[in-house]
Amino acid sequence: MEPKTFAIPVRRNLVEYGAISVWWGLMLALVSMGWVSPILLSCVVVLGCWTKTGLFGAENMKQLFEASRCNMQHHRFLLLMGINMTQMVMSFAFDFHLLYCINPESFTGITKGVWQLEALFDFFYLSTLNFSFFGYSDILPQTVPAKIVNLTEIVLAFVTVIFLLSDFISLKDSLRNP
Repeated sequence: MEPKTFAIPVRRNLVEYGAISVWWGLMLALVSMGWVSPILLSCVVVLGCWTKTGLFGAENMKQLFEASRCNMQHHRFLLLMGINMTQMVMSFAFDFHLLYCINPESFTGITKGVWQLEALFDFFYLSTLNFSFFGYSDILPQTVPAKIVNLTEIVLAFVTVIFLLSDFISLKDSLRNP
């Protein structure tokens, strides 16, 4: 019996990029209105971060098992995980940006009065460094919510890279040879 193929879900991934962006846009609007206390907004960002982290982790595990079961080629699996990783980096960059908009003292290393697009780029930079385990950044979290989100990203990156990517081949082999 020939294994079924596993296609990269392009439409679903585009919807996920859209959902991440919409969440960020809605939260940014809520922050700019000033109707909700900064402490509550920071808590919502952290809870949203944890929720997205759980969803990312579950989706990655599901895709790992499905790709292994379908005998997906390693380079296609890496492409799929690369797409997932860009979603995670984008999501955390948006969370960092939200925390910065709530309280500019949340991070050091961001030039005061910088244009918002430049600040957003700086948070993509931070998120990419966190996810790549580069281990150095001139942007540092200063508040508890910023440290929690930063730590959450580092743990998710570790789990994704170490457990998912490194175990794909061995999992694939174990499912093939019961």
